[in-house]
Amino acid sequence: MFTYYIPCLLGLEKPVGDEVKRLGLRDVQVENGRVLCHGTAEDCARLNINLRCGARVMVVLAEFEARSFEELFQGTRAVAWEDYLPRDAAFPVKGYSINSQLHAVSACQSIIKKAMASRLGGAYGMETLPETGAKYQVRFAIFKDRVSIGLDSSGEGLYKRGYRAVGVEAPLRETLAAAMVTFSRFRGKDPFCDPFCGSGTIPIEAALIAKNRAPGLDRRFDAQHWGFIPGRAWMDACDEAQDKEFHGTYDIWGGDIDPRAVDIARANAVKAGVEDTVRFQVADMRQFHRDSPYGQLVTNPPYGERLLEKQEAEALYRDLGRMWQHLPEGWRTLVLSSHTEFERSFGRPAQKKRKLYNGMIRCDLFMYGNV
Repeated sequence: MFTYYIPCLLGLEKPVGDEVKRLGLRDVQVENGRVLCHGTAEDCARLNINLRCGARVMVVLAEFEARSFEELFQGTRAVAWEDYLPRDAAFPVKGYSINSQLHAVSACQSIIKKAMASRLGGAYGMETLPETGAKYQVRFAIFKDRVSIGLDSSGEGLYKRGYRAVGVEAPLRETLAAAMVTFSRFRGKDPFCDPFCGSGTIPIEAALIAKNRAPGLDRRFDAQHWGFIPGRAWMDACDEAQDKEFHGTYDIWGGDIDPRAVDIARANAVKAGVEDTVRFQVADMRQFHRDSPYGQLVTNPPYGERLLEKQEAEALYRDLGRMWQHLPEGWRTLVLSSHTEFERSFGRPAQKKRKLYNGMIRCDLFMYGNV
């Protein structure tokens, strides 16, 4: 049985925890910025392939107190690294330290590397380790003098689905886009629209959710090369995920005033395998309308601090608010913005708000309708 640690953007802890519970893992703990759980070696593959909102999947190998470099060295060396890493493993070290006596991250990296080399060298009878084999990315976190150390099974972050080779300015991370769709409670039944679709991330994630298609099916993970994760686990996890896919007809639409962005969105939909599920169109948000009594409008308009001047952004929000007033009452609307005057410009206070982060930018998800 392994302990898995899934970091996530602040504000996304609940949807990540819900995903992990649906996968059937044990002892799920939802904490600030992360979710912990217990599972088998095979669950490493299931988590990586299926998680929509988590940042990566870590295998936790040890937790201990360390207020000195000697304690850090001995705590790291006590881990049976030879049970996980072969003699030729490459094992780079990354991490961070917060509110701890050991605050110099580069020094902590060096100590952990030396402790691992000492343990592995002794186990394999080698003075120098070649590090020419598969990568076992070591990650550590030191918080209030407590060290957590383990292996990053994902490699690249889980937001890198593999379908977005290029993008327009101010891209939205796929994990955050998936969470926004989840917060809208979209399940594929009603129309789903994004009038500021950009490179298409939100509608594409909505299409993946509607089809119940696992987001990690078309990419690779570092742990696929690890000896202690059974090779069959990845094929089994893919088969399991594909067996759960839905095949239906959906009304998912993305519009943008920029023809280049729409071309990119269409190309990304093809890479994601949802070109038959989502439509993209060159369109001005001001002319958007729908007759359906129910639906979801989920969007990430320009914030004003990166793409538009503040006054231009506020004018855009006013136009969005005017358009929104003509939507049928059954529409649920979610708008992500970092603009502090969004509600005033939009013309109505949100019924609910969620604090989220788009990268390092602190945002609010403004929620209107039956939310």
